[in-house]
Amino acid sequence: MTTASDPSNSPKKKSTKRSHKPKAYRSLPVEAPLMPAELKQVNLNAAGIDIGATAHFVCVPQGRAPQPVQSFGTFTADLEAIADWLKQCGVTTVAMEATGVYWIPLFELLERRGFEVKLVEPSRLKHVPGRKSDVLDCQWIQQLHTFGLLSGSFRPEDAICVLRSFVRQRQTLVRSASRCVQHMQKALTQMNLKLQHVLSDITGVTGMAILSAILAGERDSRQLAKLRDERCRNDEATIALALQGNWREDHLFALKQAMDAYRFYLQQQAEVDEKIETHLKTFEDKSQGKSLPHQASKKKRASAPGFDARNLLYRMTGMDLTTVDGLEATTVLAVIAETGMDMSRWPTEKHFASWLALCPGVNKTGGSSQSSNGRTRRSSNRAAAALRVAAATLLRAECALGAFARRMRARLGAPKAITATAHKLAIIVYNMLKYGKTYVDRGVEYYEQQYRTTALKNLRRRAAKLGFQLLEVPTALAAT
Repeated sequence: MTTASDPSNSPKKKSTKRSHKPKAYRSLPVEAPLMPAELKQVNLNAAGIDIGATAHFVCVPQGRAPQPVQSFGTFTADLEAIADWLKQCGVTTVAMEATGVYWIPLFELLERRGFEVKLVEPSRLKHVPGRKSDVLDCQWIQQLHTFGLLSGSFRPEDAICVLRSFVRQRQTLVRSASRCVQHMQKALTQMNLKLQHVLSDITGVTGMAILSAILAGERDSRQLAKLRDERCRNDEATIALALQGNWREDHLFALKQAMDAYRFYLQQQAEVDEKIETHLKTFEDKSQGKSLPHQASKKKRASAPGFDARNLLYRMTGMDLTTVDGLEATTVLAVIAETGMDMSRWPTEKHFASWLALCPGVNKTGGSSQSSNGRTRRSSNRAAAALRVAAATLLRAECALGAFARRMRARLGAPKAITATAHKLAIIVYNMLKYGKTYVDRGVEYYEQQYRTTALKNLRRRAAKLGFQLLEVPTALAAT
């Protein structure tokens, strides 16, 4: 009889020491298939790739290679080896999971080599619980793609992808510059200088002149106030009062650092604008040599492009999308950079709105709608974000879209009204780019009359259903 203290019968503890030795890339054993054999195979020459930062796992159909699952490195030579191996195995179409930005080099290389590549969102790949490994991942992707159960993510043509990269880089620089403005305002507040309260924009003509003079050593508030531009709303006396504060060295240093960073980002933004302008000129001219008339200039924002984006976009698309209320050249550029100009990728405007996640959610089962509250699904689509920003500006606009936005706000609240208006903008953009339709604003009065006609029609129908009849009262009698 043994006791619990007997070391020979005590359970052995597993070693918790981890080995940091990198695994050698090798052929990997094939796990048991997860897909039932009854389904019809659609893509017979399909491969699946699990993307990683340091290794890519590739699975080809059974019988194409002694080991249908192989692991490769992520160097360029390894990516070329993946393409060569897929060619040897007779693969024509590849599906891969979108993992960070690690998929981009391999995706672009495989497209150049003539493969049909599908980029699949991770949410579309439902793994079987308890069976999760890199080997199983690539097998699962390959099997799903073989049976035609994967839909690829949208990716525009290569020229639009280049434009998208430039525009996204520009958006990053604009956000960075705005953070620098916040740092400048913080430094001013710490010195009790109320410049941001007497100027609408401290990065405007007056603000930048005063800040430059402060950093140059000027401390007299009256002398600083004389740098006021004549278009300023506040007078010199008010600005001079706002410029009396505590000139501490550490706060001045923080202000200088923020100013230098802001100017640097503006310089970087100008360089990106040059790249965007040059790239836009490479597209086919669809304007038939025409140019748009000069538009009544509004107050130019600091984040506005430094080139004539409106005419270049008109040359590129053949349509002046800035005629749509709420859409400026910057917004149109952001939308085109994300969606491209080929609207045939979406069969209808409803498909386009669904891809933008600007349509109400649908949750039906058993033929009846469940409690989804009509919420739109979460999305990080940049085109949808640009359209939402444009829709928010219409809440105070005197146009048909503005009247629609205000009516939706009264019924649903501002957030849902903005989404509904962005949905209308998306449909307008879709029809203009696909069918060449021009946008005509019929005005607030036309919209209100149409809404009144529709409301009366619904009221008459409901009254008739209840056995009543609506009679129109003359205006004079209604007033009494």
